[in-house]
Amino acid sequence: MIVIKFLHVGIDDTDSPDGMCTTYLACSIINQLKEQGIAIYDYPRLIRLNPFARFKTRGNGGISFKINLHDIDKQKLKIAKEIILKNVEKLSQMDCENTNPGVVFYEGKITDKMKNYALKAIYSIISIKEAEDFANKTNIEIHKFKKGRGIIGAIASISCPLEDFTYELLTYRIKANYGKKRAIDNTSVHEMNKKTYPETFENVDGSYIAIEPRTPCPILYGIRGESPEVLKIAKNLVKSNEPIESFCIFKTNQHTDMHLQKIAKIADMAKYGCYIVSGHIKNAPHVIEGGHMFFTLADDSGEIEAAAYEPTKDFRKIIEKLVESDQVQLFGGIGCSGTFNIEKIRILSLKRKQHFENPVCVCGKRMTSAGHNKGFKCKKCGNKLSNTQKIAIEEERNLEKNKFYETPVSARRHLAKPLVRMKNIN
Repeated sequence: MIVIKFLHVGIDDTDSPDGMCTTYLACSIINQLKEQGIAIYDYPRLIRLNPFARFKTRGNGGISFKINLHDIDKQKLKIAKEIILKNVEKLSQMDCENTNPGVVFYEGKITDKMKNYALKAIYSIISIKEAEDFANKTNIEIHKFKKGRGIIGAIASISCPLEDFTYELLTYRIKANYGKKRAIDNTSVHEMNKKTYPETFENVDGSYIAIEPRTPCPILYGIRGESPEVLKIAKNLVKSNEPIESFCIFKTNQHTDMHLQKIAKIADMAKYGCYIVSGHIKNAPHVIEGGHMFFTLADDSGEIEAAAYEPTKDFRKIIEKLVESDQVQLFGGIGCSGTFNIEKIRILSLKRKQHFENPVCVCGKRMTSAGHNKGFKCKKCGNKLSNTQKIAIEEERNLEKNKFYETPVSARRHLAKPLVRMKNIN
């Protein structure tokens, strides 16, 4: 039995709000490696890390790919590393203070310790020092640019186990069009969605075209799906009025809920962590200026403020229907303010909600109070009722027990698993 040995390559933290994209940089590197007769093994990987990390790129995603070492000699291995490092130095947004690229090379088996490191980077926070120490103990070759924060995600990207995964096809613009309005035919996107959904997903949200970025990065559009084959079909259905420089398909942990830890108690949660947590509504939801909606979730260990922010749009109407003592399960994470950001909610049980009304007279008119402890009277026909209490009216809650509700596509995080992918809901 031949054991294939790989060079694992990880890259992260190369972009900024003003441009570049680590996926584009990786695509460029892969194409240059092919020109040198160096092919990568399988699909490159796009691994999304903790969406609540304080220092992160736009989507907090690291890139990795593998080179089969049996296919190249030492000279080509040297050339491969030179191409990778040269491109990272050349294409990264080094002028941005918060862009601190990192590149890692690793030869060997991905160990359980490496997998655990990756999961920690997705669940919580890892420092540069911690990543550097881990690399030294694990024989991972690291290359830091500026502060080199990117080594955190680069190590996680090569180490991340993928049991549940999706794919994303990304197309890239020619450089002359960077920063310009994207020329995508919206009608063709809707047609593509009709023909390929649910094998592709998150393409549209009403009239909103979700495959189109809203930043000046090199990406023209990105389509997410269950297989490379359906993504290629989808790409052929999308029409664009501008040229495509190249495209690449990535294997990814996007839309898997991989970032969520199931936890028993609210008191065990920490800032910047991502969780599935259950509890009861302690304070009914209320809206503050700006349209953000808040409520308090509690259990026998403590309580936490939870929020559905304005960008979640109609999702807030679901939250608004919650009342004190409803039992719910929340999916999401804790930001820098200590508030739990809701990505999905599951209704566990609903409190009966009722209000009280005066009785209706035999003539059909709603009666009025006849005075304290004097019953009711009808202004229309004069009929009176004594020793009668108000009538309890059961209110329709318009929420379903055990049902999941999710934020809209336009407000959904990369890692959040959409309900269309939740085939087995327990």
